[in-house]
Amino acid sequence: MDVGAALAVGLAAGVVAGMLGIGGGVLFIPGLAIFLGLSHLEAEATSLLAMIPVALVGAWRQHRYGNLRLREGVLLGALAAGGAAAGVVIANAVPERALELAFAAFMVVVAVQLVRRATRDSTSAAGAPMKGA
Repeated sequence: MDVGAALAVGLAAGVVAGMLGIGGGVLFIPGLAIFLGLSHLEAEATSLLAMIPVALVGAWRQHRYGNLRLREGVLLGALAAGGAAAGVVIANAVPERALELAFAAFMVVVAVQLVRRATRDSTSAAGAPMKGA
């Protein structure tokens, strides 16, 4: 394993996860596949494990700013854990190329939605102070 590439992917994913609340998977999966040569399934599995400390630290820091909704987060996490178990079974049953295409399509849809939201909401948040600052 290229330690330098792993450090770069990990640091970049952590910064983006902390800024945007994405858990790191958006960068982990392509980063692990492109820079470390992992297969898509290996990148997914490794990303799931790597997101545990990212999510814990990010949630703890957001809690300190008063942004954490604990009840909703626990409920969402419990339901998502069941979904993740089913998703792993599905991921291992379909061709890897289909997973790569599905991931790419998902990223495009998310990107379009984020751009739409950012351009729609940009005027309302422009002068708002940062919480906890």
